[in-house]
Amino acid sequence: MEAKAVAKYVRMSPIKLKPVTDLVRGKNLGEALTILKFTPGKGAEIVEKVVKSAAANAENNFDMNVDKLYVAEVYAHQGPTMKRWRAGAQGRASVILKRSSHVGVTLKER
Repeated sequence: MEAKAVAKYVRMSPIKLKPVTDLVRGKNLGEALTILKFTPGKGAEIVEKVVKSAAANAENNFDMNVDKLYVAEVYAHQGPTMKRWRAGAQGRASVILKRSSHVGVTLKER
């Protein structure tokens, strides 16, 4: 039995989110939420929100015991990239890549 939650099209690069996801992979739910609460940066807030959502799914939809849950899988994959342009040197245009991510969490019972 597993509970999942996904946040799609998050306006943050997956390169910034992946170190945060590595912190909580394999941890118990309470420990993971504590780590995310005290980790600085916007990436921790985003991952924390998805973990809380997965915990709520587990409790309400699947009647799982919250005390026995652990983070079985967590990922931050590349989403679509918005391409924006700005003036470059000698009349050229330089591209700005605004990256997005899909963040997902899977919780299982021990």
